[in-house]
Amino acid sequence: MEFPLILRWGSFTLSAHFLFELLAFFIGFRYFLWLRRSTGDHLPSSSRLTAFLGAAAGALIGSRLLGALEDPSLFFNPKGNWLYYFQSKTIIGALLGGLAGVEIAKKIVGETRSSGDLFVFPLILGMMIGRVGCFSMGVAEPTYGIASSLPWALDLGDGIPRHPTALYEILFLLLLWWALRALRTRFNFEEGALFKLFMVAYLLYRFSVAFIQPVKGWLWGLGSLQLACLIGLLYYYKVFLQSSYLLKNQ
Repeated sequence: MEFPLILRWGSFTLSAHFLFELLAFFIGFRYFLWLRRSTGDHLPSSSRLTAFLGAAAGALIGSRLLGALEDPSLFFNPKGNWLYYFQSKTIIGALLGGLAGVEIAKKIVGETRSSGDLFVFPLILGMMIGRVGCFSMGVAEPTYGIASSLPWALDLGDGIPRHPTALYEILFLLLLWWALRALRTRFNFEEGALFKLFMVAYLLYRFSVAFIQPVKGWLWGLGSLQLACLIGLLYYYKVFLQSSYLLKNQ
């Protein structure tokens, strides 16, 4: 396979990364709509729309801001001037920014019920599809791993066998999907508990996998994404301390 992967039909060319990014949004959203119709929604349509708009706005801002912060030197001296801040993006920033956007939007309209559970599996599906696109970019997309001598290490376009961390994430998300479904079947969760478990699991994964990625440190040798993961985990500290935070009273 050649990196980055470019799809060609005669004189027409298309980046596989762009195609899979579009598919991630389209299929993930269609799956969300199907789940909402088939399983029902405890939120009225007006509150769900508010949550969705808050999530979209927060994700857009958070993904760009944290993406721009990945490289300290470029944040303060960006290539391409202001376009650098628009082009840089990361899913961690999108998740945390989306979370903040939803909470702000719900507070404005006075909605107190949790809105996150219905987003969990569409998010996981969309993220898996998106990571296929990231993998297709090889080292041209800053999601690759450091050099490795492991038998499954791959040359991602620069002649160096590396950890295929985009593929690691796809596998992790598949396992997380299975685990969350199994837990939901076994336990009587509070509304919002599934989303909290998803966020905690994914933040822990992204914090850990960054140690086998070429990270540019901000503080204590940790990159901006790792620091953001720690902030997110602190926000969900009750998940680690109180089962009552997740489970309904029997």
